[in-house]
Amino acid sequence: MDLGFTLVAELLALGAVAGFLAGLLGIGGGMLMVPAMAWLLTQRGVDSGLAVKMAIATSMATILFTSLSSVRAHHRLGAVRWPIARRMAPGIVLGGLLAGAGAFAVLKGQGLALIFAAFIGYTAVQMALDRRPSPGREMPGAWGQAGVGTGIGFISGLLGAGGAFLSVPFMTWCNVPPRHAVGTSSALGFPIALASTVGYVISGWHLPPALPGAFGYLYLPALAIVAAASVALAPLGARVAQRINVKVLKRLFAVLLMALAGSMLHRGLNG
Repeated sequence: MDLGFTLVAELLALGAVAGFLAGLLGIGGGMLMVPAMAWLLTQRGVDSGLAVKMAIATSMATILFTSLSSVRAHHRLGAVRWPIARRMAPGIVLGGLLAGAGAFAVLKGQGLALIFAAFIGYTAVQMALDRRPSPGREMPGAWGQAGVGTGIGFISGLLGAGGAFLSVPFMTWCNVPPRHAVGTSSALGFPIALASTVGYVISGWHLPPALPGAFGYLYLPALAIVAAASVALAPLGARVAQRINVKVLKRLFAVLLMALAGSMLHRGLNG
């Protein structure tokens, strides 16, 4: 399969930047990967609506690989609350399947672009203001955690994101220390990605390949290249984060996110 040097270089750069920022700022690469990959696919003749869906599905599938290295690092630091992860995981899986195999197939790509723009814009504002929820209560019981997990899994499955933008604020609000909230969220990334990806495969099974190497909503060459680059660069981002003022970088990245939100909003409104 001849991808072309330009496309390979673009995907390597996208994966490297997404992985580095994920390690540096603790955010999921999907916020950057989805708009960028949608643009790359559109430039290669894929319909705009389908390009959004393929970008979301492929971005989520990369989390299958990046989440494993992330949770290993957090586990070694003792930052994963495994009882919380086990209680939320069943709901996470249910929500991811409902999104990937159900809503994802029904919603048009333009609708998903508008949903993505709304959430990424909200995340950008929160990051720019550096707002953190004030602790308000304890974690709910097992059924409550499973219910919250279902919502997180469903929304993440629609957006191609690992769920940290929802699970970390929720756990912090429930008096889980921020370091443990981030670590536990990393452990939830794999079941979110697995359930959602299975759902995408089910809902896109009937689609003809939009490009050579495409399988339903998944663009396998991009998945392989971006995942490899992300896994390689994430540790570097984590090391750099120990040496610089991350708060300033978060605000700069928030500006980038707002620009990406505007791009996805334009794509959703104009198709």
